[in-house]
Amino acid sequence: MMRSILQRIATGPELSKDISRDEAHAGMRWILEGKVDPVQAGVFLIALRMKRETDDEMRGVLAAIQDVTHSIAVAVDEVIDIADPYDGFNRTLPASPFLPAVLAACGVAAVSHGVESMGPKYGVTHRQVLRAAGLPVELALADAAARLADPACGWAYVDQSMFCPKLYRLAALRTLIVKRPSLTTVEILARPLRGRRRTHLVTGYVHQAYPRIYALLARDAGFDSALLVRGVEGGVTPSLRQSGKAFHYHDRGAEQPVEFNPAQWGIVQALRAPQIPGRENAETSDETAPLDTVAVAKAAACAGLEALHGAPGAMRDALVCAGALCLWHLRRRESMAAAADAVREVLDNGEALARIQR
Repeated sequence: MMRSILQRIATGPELSKDISRDEAHAGMRWILEGKVDPVQAGVFLIALRMKRETDDEMRGVLAAIQDVTHSIAVAVDEVIDIADPYDGFNRTLPASPFLPAVLAACGVAAVSHGVESMGPKYGVTHRQVLRAAGLPVELALADAAARLADPACGWAYVDQSMFCPKLYRLAALRTLIVKRPSLTTVEILARPLRGRRRTHLVTGYVHQAYPRIYALLARDAGFDSALLVRGVEGGVTPSLRQSGKAFHYHDRGAEQPVEFNPAQWGIVQALRAPQIPGRENAETSDETAPLDTVAVAKAAACAGLEALHGAPGAMRDALVCAGALCLWHLRRRESMAAAADAVREVLDNGEALARIQR
């Protein structure tokens, strides 16, 4: 069957044919199980991307990943899953590694996940920033679930190497592929930790085609709701200096657009996002340019901890913006402005910092 699949999907831009969801599921599952030659595995992933994956093909690849993902139900009713791009950030300092702790301080159990480094960007990841801040990044899934259920903590980071080692082992192959395969889109939807009653996805996008795709896949993955933010570098944090847009759905219904303006929440920033020290042109830099990820991760960790200690600036504003969107989406506050005030409160009273320290 794998030979048949490759003969159909890898026949050039005009003659390549789509495959069914079941065939995409089977092909991806064989790759994850190590039953396919690496050359065939690479052709499968490249050919799908070159001809452009159909919805059914993406759904099949996602189903295969979920088949081999270790997933645990946390002893809380609701969990919010913060899913930033696994290839990280190389133009701005990410605030989102600290977002789960902020949301936990607001009463929402939150998890983020990722890897140490992934192409094609090889940017700064959640794991790198949290490790630079002295926080655990190699928790077993059960230990992470326990932290979410602990009222004094309420948040955790889980690494793909822990919850989906078979997918993690494809990192070297993905490096050789160079370009983004479908795995880049679907791996953030693995859902390693879920709530007893409801699980909510928050992720970002850049290109206009992706909200529909992410919403479709999120429903397939079992997320009860999803918030899809047009974020800086495809992350969950919107631009701080201009109006933004997001899509969201509830109860696995159809996604709906929403527009917002951080200035109406008291955010007045000349910067789009926290800048990398020494990179004046960070917002327009080439993502292939060399980046000292260790130094940038340390800078992000320092800026994040300073924001949790109450320091003003772009890092604090980024946490307020991203946190406000999450609380509003979960209907924990009746307006985005009220949600922004709730985030400011836990930053000012030390509760978000306490979640980190605990």
